[in-house]
Amino acid sequence: MGSYNLTHLKELESEAIFVIREVVAQFENPVLLFSGGKDSIVCYHLARKAFYPAKVPFPLMHVDTGHNFPETIQFRDKLIEETGARLIVGSVQQSIDEGKSTEEKGVNASRNKLQTVTLLDAIEANKFDCAMGGARRDEEKARAKERFFSHRDDFGQWDPKNQRPELWNTFNGKKNMGEHFRVFPISNWTEMDIWQYILAEKIDIPSIYFSHTRDCFVRDGVIMGKTDFVETKDTEEVQPMVVRFRTIGDATCTGAVASTAATLEEIIEEVASTRVTERGGRSDDKRSEAAMEDRKKEGYF
Repeated sequence: MGSYNLTHLKELESEAIFVIREVVAQFENPVLLFSGGKDSIVCYHLARKAFYPAKVPFPLMHVDTGHNFPETIQFRDKLIEETGARLIVGSVQQSIDEGKSTEEKGVNASRNKLQTVTLLDAIEANKFDCAMGGARRDEEKARAKERFFSHRDDFGQWDPKNQRPELWNTFNGKKNMGEHFRVFPISNWTEMDIWQYILAEKIDIPSIYFSHTRDCFVRDGVIMGKTDFVETKDTEEVQPMVVRFRTIGDATCTGAVASTAATLEEIIEEVASTRVTERGGRSDDKRSEAAMEDRKKEGYF
């Protein structure tokens, strides 16, 4: 692809870097939420470019469900070690142990929703006044409603009907004591933009995104990776499948796709021709028509 022959990627990069710099200018104690997924990796890459040759002037925070894909955690730790970033880990397991969250039961149990309590507690404990992350408007209809600067009240909650206007990239970060903001630097990017940018910038990503053989089973039409955290039904047959993951989240609710795409170029070609949305394999989004919006109102990212 060369250094850059896709002009729109330059524009998106410039916009995202501007947003990240605005965060540092307007807030006293920001943090970048980091899951080890492709979008948060791109956000961290953009942050490093925004302040180069200085170090990124804010920490990274991972809300750890304890039900992660091992490839993701290995990649996260390697990246932190190589770049010298400061990592804060919020533990969902700790929230459960302290009685702040209740573990779901049954074969469809997931800790994904439980991240909200852990995230809000970590924001309060560290006195973060802004949490940046890699959410994009094309991912899901609730996220399409978000502004770049998304205000949260003193309970950490989001009101989609009460958002501030953003005209000519003028961002309003004013808040009262106890309130904070969520900021989404790559709001205007698409899944295709992310993959093209990763290819252009030669950004390392976890191996789980590329085609590989994995023990899987099918549940409600979704290919699920078999892990120690996922309970299977008697009717579900676990067998080796050639798959990859388009999005990475809690292993209990993140589906894979059958794929032979083993390179970035092949992934881009696959994404260009698919008729299934990126989060089409996320069972947590299917619990209700407004599942994501309900979680966001409660404080989910």
